[in-house]
Amino acid sequence: MAHPQAHVVERPEELSALSHPLRLRILEALREPASSATAARALGQSRQNVNYHLKELERAGLVRRVEERRRGNFVEALYQSIAPTIVLSPRAAWGDERRVATLRQQLALEHLVGLGERLGRDAAVLLDRAAFDGDEIASAAIEVEDGAPYRVAVAVYPDPEPSD
Repeated sequence: MAHPQAHVVERPEELSALSHPLRLRILEALREPASSATAARALGQSRQNVNYHLKELERAGLVRRVEERRRGNFVEALYQSIAPTIVLSPRAAWGDERRVATLRQQLALEHLVGLGERLGRDAAVLLDRAAFDGDEIASAAIEVEDGAPYRVAVAVYPDPEPSD
C-alpha cells in the first residue's frame, strides 16, 4: 500500500489556522473524505461551527474539496485533509529573520535543523502507519552525551516513502 507524504506546516497562515483546537480535530476527522455535517456529528459539534472552522482550514490550504454530491436540491461538498499526517516545522514560528540569515551562513547548522525536521516528519508518518494501518515499525534510536557538551544521536528506521 502506498502511503502519502506528510504535509509540513511552514507558513504562518497555516500555523494560524491550526491555532484553534477544534481545527486539529477536524483535520483528524477528514483523514477520509467527509462533509461538514458528517465531521460535525463525529466531533459532537454543530454543523455551523465545524463549517466555519473548515472554511478557515480550506483558506489556509490544509483541507481541499474533493467531491460534490447532489442530494435533492442540495449540493453536499466533501472535504479531505491535504495529507493524513501534518507536522509542524519550527520554522513556522520563527518570526525573527536573523534565524533564516544565520542558517544561510552556517551550513552545518542548517543541515542539523533540516535533519531534525525530517526525523520528526518521518517519525510522524511511521506512527500513523502503526496507529491507522496496524504496521509493525522496526526502529531504533540511541542518544548519548560524549562527556563534552555535545550530543550524539543515531536513528534507524524504514524509509516511510521508499522510491519504487
